[in-house]
Amino acid sequence: MPKNSKVVKRELDDEVIESVKDLLSNEDSSDDAFKKSELMVDDPEEKDVDVEEGSDVEDERPAWNSKLQYILAQVGFSVGLGNVWRFPYLCQKNGGGAYLVPYLILLLIIGIPLFFLELAVGQRIRRGSIGVWNYISPKLGGIGFASCVVCFFVALYYNVIIGWSLFYFSQSFQHPLPWDQCPLVKNASHTFVEPECEKSSATTYYWYREALNISSSLSESGGLNWKMTICLLAAWVMVCLAMIKGIQSSGKIMYFSSLFPYVVLLCFLIRGLLLNGSVDGIRHMFTPKLEIMLEPKVWREAATQVFFALGLGFGGVIAFSSYNKRDNNCHFDAVLVSFINFFTSVLATLVVFAVLGFKANIINEKCVTQNSEKILKLLKMGNLSQDMIPHHINFSSITAEDYNLVYDIIQKVKEEQFDSLGLKSCQIEDELDKAVQGTGLAFIAFTEAMTHFPASPFWSVMFFLMLVNLGLGSMFGTIEGIITPIVDTFKVRKEILTVICCLVAFFIGLIFVQRSGNYFVTMFDDYSATLPLLIVVILENIAVIRIYGIDKFMEDLKDMLGFSPSQYYYYMWKYVSPFVLLCLLVASIVQMGLSPPGYNAWIEDTAMEEFHSYPTWGMIVCISLMVLAILPVPIVFMVRRCNLIDDSAGSLASVSYKRGRIIKEPVNLEGDNTSLIHGKSPSEVPSPNFGKNIYRKQTGSPTLDTAPNGRYGIGYLMADMPDMPESDL
Repeated sequence: MPKNSKVVKRELDDEVIESVKDLLSNEDSSDDAFKKSELMVDDPEEKDVDVEEGSDVEDERPAWNSKLQYILAQVGFSVGLGNVWRFPYLCQKNGGGAYLVPYLILLLIIGIPLFFLELAVGQRIRRGSIGVWNYISPKLGGIGFASCVVCFFVALYYNVIIGWSLFYFSQSFQHPLPWDQCPLVKNASHTFVEPECEKSSATTYYWYREALNISSSLSESGGLNWKMTICLLAAWVMVCLAMIKGIQSSGKIMYFSSLFPYVVLLCFLIRGLLLNGSVDGIRHMFTPKLEIMLEPKVWREAATQVFFALGLGFGGVIAFSSYNKRDNNCHFDAVLVSFINFFTSVLATLVVFAVLGFKANIINEKCVTQNSEKILKLLKMGNLSQDMIPHHINFSSITAEDYNLVYDIIQKVKEEQFDSLGLKSCQIEDELDKAVQGTGLAFIAFTEAMTHFPASPFWSVMFFLMLVNLGLGSMFGTIEGIITPIVDTFKVRKEILTVICCLVAFFIGLIFVQRSGNYFVTMFDDYSATLPLLIVVILENIAVIRIYGIDKFMEDLKDMLGFSPSQYYYYMWKYVSPFVLLCLLVASIVQMGLSPPGYNAWIEDTAMEEFHSYPTWGMIVCISLMVLAILPVPIVFMVRRCNLIDDSAGSLASVSYKRGRIIKEPVNLEGDNTSLIHGKSPSEVPSPNFGKNIYRKQTGSPTLDTAPNGRYGIGYLMADMPDMPESDL
């Protein structure tokens, strides 16, 4: 050894020590948030590693302008057409006010907990539905794809309903309204009322013949209905323009589309309460029938309504919440939105039955007038004796109460001959018991009631504009459930993807604007979403509670919220909600098996609906809808299980920090024969080995060349290891 070797070695050691001191001195000690930021290397075997711990959001990810905008978006998505035309029908059908009891119980058992779960998962992982479930377990990545498929199916026909509303909206700017009276038909000799309209009613005829121009069966296409085709195109253009910039564009529209329906509902409620007979409708609505409440069917339908009212499983809830800050109080959001949804349903029910009570009162008055004339004819003909009519009865201005008194007397006296007299009871309750839902409520019953309003065109414009806004609010969430996961996963431009998605959906949606299109809407509504969404939400629950881990999830919630959520959610998620969902799935399958698959076809000759079974090809389409919606789950599972896709390919990424945030960038590893740390277990990682090492880059320091001992080189320092011996540095 040369004599000066010790001196040289000492100088080299001093340089190393000085370089370490320089590195330590360059550390930004004032950046507390940065000190807490950490990177855990993505391990394909252990997906619970948090690649975003301590970072709020990637720089590229957009965010809500305000908390109000976000709440309005979630409310707009969850509050839809079903609140107006499905909930009132179920409430009336299943025991009136008593139906609210099972609905509230199931809202607390499955509604709020599962809504909270989706909000928390989206906010925690900050991805769309595909990225969220792929992060928890790549084998369950198919859950997100299944949600996208269901969203696409639902968007196809849901926008058709918006198109129908746009058509009625455009026809409302005239007085009298075009569905006010039956049209007259002229021939060479005389003028007469359209027979199809005379056999039904003016609003029924206008809906089936003028608006839909409906065919008599599913197999009879009848060609495109050009009026509805234009309205469908307008609906997709509105959705595309609103969604093209993501939440930056749709978020601003939410202020109008989410709030305007409440203005209309309140106006309708005030106007409805001033109408004659409205109180009868509301009283009939909320009169509890406790014996019906105990039937299992009531609980099944209440659970289904809770499930779909909140938009569970669609991916829209997850997509919207993924744009939140990580410390947002999503528990408060879940409770708030759920109860806003519930009270909106109750408000809509009050409005619907106030108006239907007014309509029933008008129909009942006509019934009393017509049957009073029959009684006068029977008196003149001698079929009835004048002695049986009370002296105070005046048939020229008879009330409903007086008519019912006369009716009961005649029924008792002429017991054997009563049926041949052809008299009707004219009870307002009988008219209110005729339950209507869906398009039958919005486009027939409600439109008929509005024709009797003073200034009926104004109310018609308001009503159908409300339906358009309710539909658009739900469509924004549905499309977001498609766009966000695909953008997050495949890194495509959101604008281009939105335009392509809307164009494809419009052209596929042309099957719904054929003359037989209404039957396809019924088919998709019955079969494309119910069972697939139930399976999706069950798998979501299992993924979070069993695979990710309920205890780890509760810790994440504590970290996000700043407080520990109630243990109530722990037991709901782990035991109660999965059990209730499985029961609902089994009940839905049984119900589907017992109910003959078919649709109600409109028969022009009889002017009545007639039940038709689906043809063989129709059954194939129904089954295909359910299979296609859930098919991504087993496909992705088998692909991951058989390692047909290399998981490690996606985990080889360089990571740089910017303002304490993580940005992943693809790395070209060609020619890099150094030891790499990319998801290996501690035993596989080259020395120095600290198990799951945590790295932090210097603030403001340039990226240094890769060091022989690891991917990040000496430009990265070990963080949060105060007890590490100096020799390990």
